[in-house]
Amino acid sequence: MVKSIVSMIAVAVILTVGAIYETNFVKKQFAEFSVAIDCVYEKVDEKTATEDDVYALQKSWLEKKRYLHVFIPHNEIKEVDLWLAESIKLVRDEKWEDALSKMEVLKELAEQIPKTFKVSPENIF
Repeated sequence: MVKSIVSMIAVAVILTVGAIYETNFVKKQFAEFSVAIDCVYEKVDEKTATEDDVYALQKSWLEKKRYLHVFIPHNEIKEVDLWLAESIKLVRDEKWEDALSKMEVLKELAEQIPKTFKVSPENIF
């Protein structure tokens, strides 16, 4: 009886620590990615962005997504991949308004995805 209570408490502690780590890790990765998005967004808004700027953003994302695959659904990762790929083409073709709208979506994704991993009642129930 005591062993099973201790085991349940140990499992609860491990799950809690894991959830806190996951939340902090995902939040940190997306906070760093958001800074990079903001930088490219400014350049697109000023119409000074180059294809290499967006490729650098994509490279940053590729490094982060290697680890994020463990924590977040592949559909959300694929969504960011697609918006980035579209942004590269639009900046290359100097379609600034369309590129800016894609960058706004990327900003929103970088803000919303970590919220789905926050330890909160709406995500638990």
